[in-house]
This record gives sequence, structure tokens and C-alpha cells, in this order.
Amino acid sequence: MTPGHPRFHTFCDDVLGQHDATALAGMLGRRECSRSELINASLDRARYAQPVIGGFATPIPHDAEAIAGHSGQHHAHPDVVFSGVPTLIKDNTDLEKFPTGHGTAAMEPYIAARTSPFAELLLAQGLVCIGKSTLPEFGFNATTEPAHGEPTRNPWNTAFSSGASSGGSAALVAAGVVPIAHANDGGGSIRIPAACCGLVGLKPSRGRLIDNDAAKSLPINIVTDGVVTRSVRDTANFYAGAERYYRNPKLPAIGKVEAPPERAMKIGLVFDSINGHPTDSDTHQAVASVAKSLEGMGHHLEPMPVPVPETFPADFALYWGMLAFGVRSNGKRLIGPGFDKSKVDGLTEGLYRLFKKQFYRLPAALWRLKRSYHDYAKAVAGFDAVLTPVVGHTTPEIGYLSPNVPFDELFERLFRYVSFTPLANTSGAPAITLPGGLTEQNLPIGVQLMGRHGGERTLLELAFALEALETTRLRPAPLAS
Repeated sequence: MTPGHPRFHTFCDDVLGQHDATALAGMLGRRECSRSELINASLDRARYAQPVIGGFATPIPHDAEAIAGHSGQHHAHPDVVFSGVPTLIKDNTDLEKFPTGHGTAAMEPYIAARTSPFAELLLAQGLVCIGKSTLPEFGFNATTEPAHGEPTRNPWNTAFSSGASSGGSAALVAAGVVPIAHANDGGGSIRIPAACCGLVGLKPSRGRLIDNDAAKSLPINIVTDGVVTRSVRDTANFYAGAERYYRNPKLPAIGKVEAPPERAMKIGLVFDSINGHPTDSDTHQAVASVAKSLEGMGHHLEPMPVPVPETFPADFALYWGMLAFGVRSNGKRLIGPGFDKSKVDGLTEGLYRLFKKQFYRLPAALWRLKRSYHDYAKAVAGFDAVLTPVVGHTTPEIGYLSPNVPFDELFERLFRYVSFTPLANTSGAPAITLPGGLTEQNLPIGVQLMGRHGGERTLLELAFALEALETTRLRPAPLAS
């Protein structure tokens, strides 16, 4: 199958079938299949998918035996949720004995000496990592298209982007290679690729899960880890398992969520972002359709303004630039002695220069961004959740957001596209992406539900309700012959 084909998948009548991770774990528990059979089927699918959509940042192992005992994957917590289920870990997260490359040509991948805290939590659910998934350079872009290599393509239509920065994980889950994969989110990087690829992607509340080292060093911790999945129950079961491994006493417990809410909820409704650009018609219609469905369930929808000041987009862009400035300026110390700043891509270089020109604005921008926690909490105090688009327009074609596009043009395109997700990062609120329908080009459109701080349980309950609707559920392709 060649790039540009409108649909690609690896679903077939092997042991993985079209099952989600919960079903596969159940099959293993009932001894209807073996761990090796699951892993080998996933690896076979990976070899079929890689030439078409990409997604793997590391070589694909030969078989399950090559994975056994590798990367400390035996550290499973008692009562694990997904024992033996194959997964991927994003290539900005260390996994012992695996290379970490951060999606950049500015450094050679290094072999990790230890497993990062979140990867330990992930593997403690019994998941088995079969490789590292692709991302754009340092996770800065909203598409997974490295300047130095092949893009990761969207399996729903391979001429289009898989989103980012967790684009490799999202593409491979959507294509059927694995049912669940690691993702992390500093401005939408769980939710945007989930939207592009028709998946479920929950960015949890700040502090809900164990932070990786990089997140702890930020003046405002905007980065959280999580997973992308093909079913709401996989996401819910992952968080239930993670909570048994690590429980933050400052947040309300999520517990095990298995069904829609039992009461009517008040839900805020937002269509257009604060950046001044209206949402495109397809995305607007998808959000309106989901809003109508929620009203049909008895929930009350009420339009509300975006709870941030007009300075928010520029403030977040400056913070984004600060991150790029830090990596480019201190790469040898932060990443490794082999880092070569002259080889960063056009987006990283442009963000670096943007920050250099505007760095004097940082103290005031940080103050306002920190205030977003309180501004958001006040705005949503009367609501159970808020329904919004995920991005400003439907999924772009490969090349539209490439780091090879001149920076000023690329920055304006990103400004229009990534317009709804960053608020959850600065405010620390939870937000979930869910499928909201398909475009005429067979591309998923995602919708976002944002919650109160610590309100993941409410979001998951609403997600279960919406998943049951034909209009919002994107079924896997028919089994391949």
C-alpha cells in the first residue's frame, strides 16, 4: 500500500482481532491466548504498518523472545490491569536499555540507563513495551513530521497528519498495531493526535500521575503523561490501575469508572477560541452535534466565554518559545554532550529567536499563566464540564505544518490550529478528547470535554455516554482479508 491511500489498517483475524486492551487482558487471564501470541501478532502488524504510516522510532524487535526481560518489563504491580498487553512508549521518555531520540537530528539517540518514573507506572500495569513511538522535535510541533525523516501518517487517510506530539502512538493505536500507547501533553499532545486519529485521549489533572523529571523543573508544570486508546473503558481502566500504583491525596479519587453518569449535568459550551479565528464549519458542526446528543440525554448545555484573558495566546506562545530557547541553549547539559544546536529544525530555531526578542515579557506572562488556574476554576465553578473543539480546524495534510515551512507562516498556522488545548495545560485542569464524527475525506473530528480540577471521573462518565452513540463512535475498519 502506498502513501496517499485513503485508509490503512492492520486489523485482521489474528489473536489481536479488533479487541481493545481490556478484552485482550481478559483473554490472557482466561488462557485463551498466550502473552507471546499477543506480542508476536503485534510485531507482525508493526512490520506491515511501518513502511506505510511510520510511527516506530526504534527498530521493530524480531519476536516476543527478543522483548522478554528487556527494559525492566518484569516490574508488574500486583492486581495489574493489562498484564501481557503490547504497548509503545513515546520517544521522549526513557526506558532502560532502549534508545531515546526526542525526534531530533540535533543529537544521536542515547541508550537510557534507567526507566523514567512514568514509564515505571505504565509498565506496572502489566503492559509490555514493543518499541518507542515517534514525535516531532522535542514535542514542539502539532504534527509528527521530522525535518530529517519521513512523516508519521494518519491511518484514516495517509495523505494527512497524525497530529502531535504523540503522533506515533496515536497512529499505531488507530491502525491496530497496539490497543493502547503512551502519550504526553504539554499543549495538546495527547488530545490533538487522539482527535486526528479518532481515539480517546485524556490529559489528567496536574499532579494526578507521577511526573517525569523534566516536568518537575518547569516554572509552570504544563506537561502531563497519559495514554491514547480506542475505547473509553481502556482509558478508564488505565487510570484505575495507575491510581492503585500512585495516589495523589490532594486530588479526589477517580476510582473505577464503568458507566455513564447517573444524574443530569450542567455543561458549558464553547465554539470559538480566544485567538480571534472562528472554528471551521466541519468542526463547529461536530461540536454542535455532540452538544445536541448530550442535551438528548438530559444534560443542560449553556454557552460560556473562554475563561482566559486576551493575552493568553501570546503568553502561551512565549512560554513555548522559552522551552525551545532552553533546549537549544542548554542541550548539551539537558540532553547530552553530543547535542548540536545547529541541527535543530526550523520550528525550534524560530521559537528560540521569538523568545530572544520577547524575553523581557516573561515575568508578566508567567504571572498571568499561573493565574489561569484560579481564572479557570472560577469560570467552571457552576459547571460539571465544558464542551469545546479540540483544534481550530480539521486535520491538515502532510506538509502544512512541516518544520520546513518558513517560521512566520508556520507559526501563524499553528496559532490558528492549536487554539483550544493549551488552557488545560496552564490551568492544570483535566480534559478528554473523544471522536465526534468523520469528514468527507474520512478524517476523524475530535471534541473536547474539560473538567473541574480533579474531575476526571465526571469526564470519563460522560465519555462512556457519548461512546455509546453511533454518531460519535468510530468503529475499526472491517477485518482485513
